[in-house]
Amino acid sequence: MPADVHGVLVDLERYPSWWPEVLAVASLGPDDARVLCRSALPYTLDLVLHAVNRSPGVLEVAVSGDLVGSVRYDLSPVPGGTRLDFAQEVRVAGLLGLASYVAGPLMRWNHDRMMRGCRQGLAARLAG
Repeated sequence: MPADVHGVLVDLERYPSWWPEVLAVASLGPDDARVLCRSALPYTLDLVLHAVNRSPGVLEVAVSGDLVGSVRYDLSPVPGGTRLDFAQEVRVAGLLGLASYVAGPLMRWNHDRMMRGCRQGLAARLAG
């Protein structure tokens, strides 16, 4: 059900319990959180998320820190469950941004691995 998925996704402070690449989440207020995440490569992204939309079918955050931009989840009911569409429009900031020009394919692989951890962890969390 979309409401179940929404409930898990809106609860940022519990992400480390089901998303292996999310190392820590700290609340910075009712609409803001600091998130540290790391996939396979030996660097930790330090992000600040600001809630833009938490309506039942949409979750959207503005992202700052090592990435700058926005992330959005759209949820819709489908037979037997929920369709979850993920959209991310970010740029890599700072020195990491300069490295992305050279290591772009490696960084995309790393991101794909992180998102696979999200899909698998979310499915397991919702099944449990």
